[in-house]
Amino acid sequence: MAEPHETPKPEGKRTIAGQIEAKLRHDILHGTLAPSTKLNLDQLRETMGVGLSPLREAVTRLVSDGLLEVAAQRGYSVTPVSVANLDEVGALRIELEPYALRKAIANGGLEWETAVMGALYRLNKTDRIAGNSDSLAQWEAANEAFHYTLIARCDMPLLLKMYRSLVSLSGRYRHIYLKTATIQRDVVAEHTAIAEAAVERRADEAAALLSQHIRNSTRNLRRLIVADLPAQAPDTTSETAPQDDI
Repeated sequence: MAEPHETPKPEGKRTIAGQIEAKLRHDILHGTLAPSTKLNLDQLRETMGVGLSPLREAVTRLVSDGLLEVAAQRGYSVTPVSVANLDEVGALRIELEPYALRKAIANGGLEWETAVMGALYRLNKTDRIAGNSDSLAQWEAANEAFHYTLIARCDMPLLLKMYRSLVSLSGRYRHIYLKTATIQRDVVAEHTAIAEAAVERRADEAAALLSQHIRNSTRNLRRLIVADLPAQAPDTTSETAPQDDI
């Protein structure tokens, strides 16, 4: 029996609320709307040329995704960045993604193997140039596609939904803090090792490699955040990681 091939379904035309949500999401994830920025809905409505109803629908969705906060008498604001939040996101990814990868290794067939190696090839051929926004955006897109392809055949929709949410939150830190990172570690070998272990059905090794990959990246993003927000949380991490790891 042929393996079902997972292809993205066409989204169709976005609703007005969906368009607003996409614009605000992009601006929050890329730091255009800085952490802790208060949103003036009336001003946003005028700037974006939209009605208050779809705008409220959009911000409500972003609140549920953890990108906006709402407080009585204070309205909406962009969720602040913090070491504690990054640590939580990283810890959850380390719990969920290796589990999803094990499931994908069990479920995936030849098409999944081909998709994984294709995504790896694209990622390894995509340059990541520090300080170059276009280069970083292209690399981030290829990186996200690779990581999603790895676990896509876990065939667990709820887990994939949680994964997307966590990666979105993690990506926010990357987009904000990679702008100032002049040195970034070469992760070609890490990605290649994960992919090869996965398609060769070495599940324990693949899961361990993925866990360490997430742990390294989280730890070094943490280092950048601690340097920027020293009063929030001193870095007490005792493990040693490459100093140029992002």
